[in-house]
Amino acid sequence: MSGESDNLRAMQSEDVKRIRDGLGCSMGQLAAALGVEVKTLLAWESGDLFPTKRHADRLRALERQGPSAIKKASPKGPTAGPDLLGDPRFWNVVRKLAANPELFAKVEKLSEGYE
Repeated sequence: MSGESDNLRAMQSEDVKRIRDGLGCSMGQLAAALGVEVKTLLAWESGDLFPTKRHADRLRALERQGPSAIKKASPKGPTAGPDLLGDPRFWNVVRKLAANPELFAKVEKLSEGYE
């Protein structure tokens, strides 16, 4: 479709997925760039919900800007504080800690040497 007609049609789940893939970012990174929760982005990608016109326009703008438009954590990741709370890797570790008592015990022991 042409750019103008693209902007007139509703954004579909496959459009959201294609844009995220093209940007080479995680759901968390794209959600942060759009100012929405990850669960909202997940609902868009699954077709349960559709982006508002404002969000669809923002998605298209990010797509035009390309991968450099998305803020990505450095390979080391954030070191501490509020930046860490926005890192999806942090929440992945928290989920694993909560689900695995043996891992929790190992991390607790490892953490004894840190403030």
